Amino acid sequence: MSVIRAALVQTSWTGDKESMIKAHEEYARQAAAQGAKVICFQELFYGPYFCQVQDAQYYAYAESVPGPTTERFQALARELGMVMVLPMYEQEQPGVLYNTAAVVDADGRYLGKYRKTHIPQVKGFWEKFYFRPGNLGYPVFDTAVGKVGVYICYDRHFPEGWRALGLNGAQLVFNPSATSRGLSSYLWQLEQPASAVANEYFVGAINRVGIEDLGDNDFYGTSYFADPEGRFVGDTGDPHQPELIVRDLDMELLTTVRDRWQFYRDRRPDAYGPLTQG
Repeated sequence: MSVIRAALVQTSWTGDKESMIKAHEEYARQAAAQGAKVICFQELFYGPYFCQVQDAQYYAYAESVPGPTTERFQALARELGMVMVLPMYEQEQPGVLYNTAAVVDADGRYLGKYRKTHIPQVKGFWEKFYFRPGNLGYPVFDTAVGKVGVYICYDRHFPEGWRALGLNGAQLVFNPSATSRGLSSYLWQLEQPASAVANEYFVGAINRVGIEDLGDNDFYGTSYFADPEGRFVGDTGDPHQPELIVRDLDMELLTTVRDRWQFYRDRRPDAYGPLTQG
């Protein structure tokens, strides 16, 4: 398909897991009513951003992937005919936990998952307390809307994964995030569009909104799609309020840009060896 209608959800913490799940089910239905064929939720979508503190009680938010929440949204994806990207807290086994995104196709099939590769440990983002680094590489999923990849939050600061997703065939990469105004807002509208240009695909950047009870991180929303020329597709999301963002992505632009700039042809992997040393 030459044009894909795609959706992002940025929202605030409702207070409990079940109400968050129900809120996202409603967002998905609203997106489908507007004709969206693919949707991505924010990082750790059914919980608060608990990494603002280090407290073992929040391990309880972890579940198997696939598991009950994945299966619930598989049924919804099948009903709505919509590809879904579901960022969740994964328990592979007791004590082995990951920051993960499941990908579900429009017919409800579970296609696989990506595990966040780069794990921060800075004030207000104590993620090494909660997650092991991802170990599944940079998978790209062949979906009803094309080839979809995922790169989660802090990952976006590392260009290597963006490129790996491109080399694996990605046409659309989602970057679900929980990122705060005081720390990273100066990077937010720079990094993802630049990565879309460098790797010649669309990027969907999602950030939650509001200040949660666990800390003073001010999540600033402004979610958006960037095209492979680095332009925003429509307006960015609201900086303070929950919002469903639905945009049309012209996939023919991928061919136009890749014919213009032969970045993949002109790469020199034979010269990059030292980048992986040390």
